[in-house]
Amino acid sequence: MLANRRVVDERPRIASAPEARALIDGVLEALAALSHLVGEETELVRGGRLPEAMAREPRKTELAGLYMRGVEQVKLNAVALARFVPDQIQRLKAAHLSFQALIETNQIVLATARAVSEAIIRDLATDANRPTRAAGYGPAATVGAGAFARPNAGPLMVSRRL
Repeated sequence: MLANRRVVDERPRIASAPEARALIDGVLEALAALSHLVGEETELVRGGRLPEAMAREPRKTELAGLYMRGVEQVKLNAVALARFVPDQIQRLKAAHLSFQALIETNQIVLATARAVSEAIIRDLATDANRPTRAAGYGPAATVGAGAFARPNAGPLMVSRRL
């Protein structure tokens, strides 16, 4: 019974040069906005302003979704776009390649920030677990748990803001 139903493709099809140009322009506009936002995020992370960078995440997700939907439309209409606006296809490819380079830079900056934060946490854990006085021999030496006592150790404070 379900096999008899015809699947209807409700996605718009490009039928003219103005429609093709409008589709490419829309995708390029979304890509430009996404590129700008990713560039801002990269600079904020590079500058250590992580809360500000994270605040841009919802908008970045929205723009990425918009861009991906546009790319799907471009793929669906590849033949029509190549016929109506071949020069715009090349413009879109060039913009996409520069966006890929921007994403690579962003990923490098994010990986560096992650490595630095992991190193800081690791160093803090090492320092927090280090005994403050050396175990020794003789009448002043401590035995057992006293050797690992930290009489001068105060509470550890961690800032949630960088």
